[in-house]
Amino acid sequence: MAIAHSRHGALQGEQGRGVIRFRGIPYASATRFGPPTAVPGWTGTLDATHHGPIGPQPRSRLALAMGDYDRAQAEECLTLTIATPALEGARPVLVFFHGGAYWTGAGSLDWYDGGVLAAENGLVVVGVNYRLGALGFLAHPDLSPGNRGIEDMEAALAWVQANIASFGGDPANVTVAGQSAGAHAIHVMLTRPATRGLFHRAVLMSGIPRMAPMALGAAAEVAERMAAHLGLPVRGLATAPVAALVEANIHMVRAFAGFADIALPLLPAAEGDADAVADPAAFLQAGAEAAASRNVDILIGATREEMHAFFAPDPGFDAPDPALVAAKFADLAGSAAAIDSYRARRPDGTLRDLIGDLVTDHMFRLPAEEFAAAARTAGARVQTYSFDWAAPGNKFKACHCIDLPFLFGNFPQWPDAAMLAGGDPAAMHALSARLRAIVAGFAGGPEPHSNSHHIFA
Repeated sequence: MAIAHSRHGALQGEQGRGVIRFRGIPYASATRFGPPTAVPGWTGTLDATHHGPIGPQPRSRLALAMGDYDRAQAEECLTLTIATPALEGARPVLVFFHGGAYWTGAGSLDWYDGGVLAAENGLVVVGVNYRLGALGFLAHPDLSPGNRGIEDMEAALAWVQANIASFGGDPANVTVAGQSAGAHAIHVMLTRPATRGLFHRAVLMSGIPRMAPMALGAAAEVAERMAAHLGLPVRGLATAPVAALVEANIHMVRAFAGFADIALPLLPAAEGDADAVADPAAFLQAGAEAAASRNVDILIGATREEMHAFFAPDPGFDAPDPALVAAKFADLAGSAAAIDSYRARRPDGTLRDLIGDLVTDHMFRLPAEEFAAAARTAGARVQTYSFDWAAPGNKFKACHCIDLPFLFGNFPQWPDAAMLAGGDPAAMHALSARLRAIVAGFAGGPEPHSNSHHIFA
């Protein structure tokens, strides 16, 4: 048994195998569509050996690649988990924000257990549950200003600043790490005044630096369409059953779906100069300049074949319509003939492979390089990487999310991850150790050098 003493009260954690874990720690509370507010203190010792509920959500659309999970869900879900080597000392802190397109996932999933990073790499690892879907990102003047999920993350970071020293962490050395939507959220937070000083380095994994926040008018239209789908006025969403909100979210995802596209109906909403913030180029540049002005070091990258997580399990991509493929190349690469250059890169590639490479480049890899260049130009210290490992013969290749079990080094927590099938365990553990050492060195070492590339393959 281990007892930590936070500013809110004492917490009992679970100790074993060189790590102490605290689960289900309440960092804030919120009413539906309301801002997060600080939790009151408690008397006695809070049992922090069990996870709290995760945010209401449907099944992940990447379950066929990553595996599935079954957890209790509730609107009151603002908790965090901590894995630490010891309660004494002042170790580097890594706060992880999960992905899931802003509508699935949770920082408390076993996938993101920080025990290995704590025990073997000396980090204090924090996982955050935040509000998802409509509950976290619906924006309408009659309902919510939006960005409640982002505010939840900021509240968690503020909690870390106030309390992490009680768990052996150094509040003056906090690195945020995010994957997919989590990386995008960090980009958003870089541009918000409330986060200044709350973190000092950022690891951006498979983010989308050119996916700008949603313009307020477009966000309001999404809310109105969701309400209409449920036969309600917009204000009726404030009291609708939570299951109805989740179903309406699914309806809007389907309505936004396009060929070889992962457009999202619920995103952080634009703030400040909304027209400028909602512009992709302006959004990317604002994050890059904020990293420099706030002295936030950046490690940014992507996997080699991000889109295979989405395309490989979809029968429609076994033999996609060549006309749709040609139109996508024309849209993203400027010409349908650009497919020839992609075919030269992958001579034996199927149409699924080629369209996957195209969308991976234009949604993830090229924007990451553009962000890195813009941040360096602005004066930030930046490292870049590419994660290229794939199991031999695995149809998912080096897909979106495949780097996560390597980051956390906890492969037993991924028993149903088809994207890992066929991999050599010894090679996987060695690559995980290398990746964890790089991330831990970035988080806890001296100022990183710019212009360095790490290729994980």
